[in-house]
Amino acid sequence: MPVRKIVKIDEGKCNGCGLCVIPCAEGAIELVDGKAKVVREELCDGAGFCLGVCPTGALTIEEREAPAFSEEAVAEVAGNRQESYMVQKCFSCDSGEDQIALFPCRLKGESLWVCAKCLPKLIHG
Repeated sequence: MPVRKIVKIDEGKCNGCGLCVIPCAEGAIELVDGKAKVVREELCDGAGFCLGVCPTGALTIEEREAPAFSEEAVAEVAGNRQESYMVQKCFSCDSGEDQIALFPCRLKGESLWVCAKCLPKLIHG
């Protein structure tokens, strides 16, 4: 098995909100018994788009042995996946992702979305 980057979910920190499920375009994360789980490791590309939306910091990226990422498996899952959508908004100006690009970020231990307009202000003060 190759050593690669993959999402790790701390079940003790997970509150089961499910916010990490939607940013996982590959379908690797699902809610199982009220907790987020990487259900098929070959679906996780290790990109970490799920990390920035977790309100409890339960998700991290680790480097370890895991099955190789499979684009074929992702395509199979995508064909069977029900469409779901959750509109995200900038924590600072309340602009929605339908208006401006949003980026996940962590600020003072909290997972938030910030828009392209507010990001420089966040970085530079």
